Amino acid sequence: QAQLSQALNGVSDKAKEAKEFLVQLKNLLQQIQENGLDYEACLVAQCDALVDALTRQKAKLLTKVTKEREHKLKVVWDQINHCTLKLRQSTGLMEYCLEVIKENDPSGFLQISDALIKRVQVSQEQWVKGALEPKVSAEFDLTLDSEPLLQSIHQLDFIQMKCRVPVTVPPVPLLQLEKCCTRNNSVTLAWRMPPLSHNPVEGYILELDDGDGGQFREVYVGKETLCTIDGLHFNSTYNARVKAFNSSGVGPYSKTVILQTSDVAWFTFDPSSAHRDIVLSNDNQTATCNSYDDRVVLGTAAFSKGVHYWELHVDRYDNHPDPAFGIARINVVKDMMLGKDDKAWAMYVDNNRSWFMHCNSHTNRTEGGVSKGATVGILLDLNKHNLTFYINGQQQGPPAFENIEGVFMPALSLNRNVQVTL
Repeated sequence: QAQLSQALNGVSDKAKEAKEFLVQLKNLLQQIQENGLDYEACLVAQCDALVDALTRQKAKLLTKVTKEREHKLKVVWDQINHCTLKLRQSTGLMEYCLEVIKENDPSGFLQISDALIKRVQVSQEQWVKGALEPKVSAEFDLTLDSEPLLQSIHQLDFIQMKCRVPVTVPPVPLLQLEKCCTRNNSVTLAWRMPPLSHNPVEGYILELDDGDGGQFREVYVGKETLCTIDGLHFNSTYNARVKAFNSSGVGPYSKTVILQTSDVAWFTFDPSSAHRDIVLSNDNQTATCNSYDDRVVLGTAAFSKGVHYWELHVDRYDNHPDPAFGIARINVVKDMMLGKDDKAWAMYVDNNRSWFMHCNSHTNRTEGGVSKGATVGILLDLNKHNLTFYINGQQQGPPAFENIEGVFMPALSLNRNVQVTL
């Protein structure tokens, strides 16, 4: 049994190796297919480039033929016109001379004969040698020698197969510190491969820790050399590193870069997440609405820890509407008042009083409303896990919504009777 068990273990190892080899062969099939398509595309592009070059050269040659033809035609027409004019003049002189010869007045003939003889002699001298010969021939002195090009086309083929150079893992990427930056709770990192690096790179792996000295985690895998990570903690220090990989494996890590997120968040309203009836202006800092129904718009910041405070100014307030101010998840319902679903925590307020609302539950009615020119303040304390509202600097009711945890975004709902600016 021990011998059989040992033999089975050997067979099992070989079977495992065979399975791995089959996976390798299937990957090879896919690579051959992809490389074949790439080579076909490259061949088509190169041949198309040759055809385009030949087409452009053909156009140039045709232009030369056209110019030569037009030149010959112009020379012949000029010669025709010149010869026609001389012929007309000679014919007229001959007819006049014949009429003079017919005259019976000898004395009159003698008076003009010398002048006529000179005119006839001058007319005869105009027909010098070559005057009655074409100045150009009908043949075109243009010969296109296309035989070398035809031979080159017939000999067009792939050059000797490129040498197989052993592929090794890529070297360490270089983080470009001058292009790395932070903004609010997002960081942007850029990197490049070192110069004179000949090992192919198929992609990169970017890793970031948790902002509190914890373990690194993958935040990006791909071919780009620039990456922005959003939704990080404010006022936190993050460590980042990157490495490259190819078919031979994964290269070493780059040096670790340290990035500090902002301790003060600056944000605007987010047009990409706003309801389509929301209208943003003033660099996305002012919100209005085209609908009489309440519509939701979110801010571009995301809070997950710390203490945060922001204010909104009521620019316009007509017909006593009920705008709502607060926080929400990214997937909050956008086509009804903020706080009616379980993804938002809000205070809605009219011109006399306010209520807290979450999951369509109204609590803590408090006297004191808003009007044009009012300022609404929102204090999100994620250390104490509560939310507090202010109107014109005065706290509106007790701290609201105890034990809130997670990632929150500033949120607002309003209709067409209200305009609000951050």
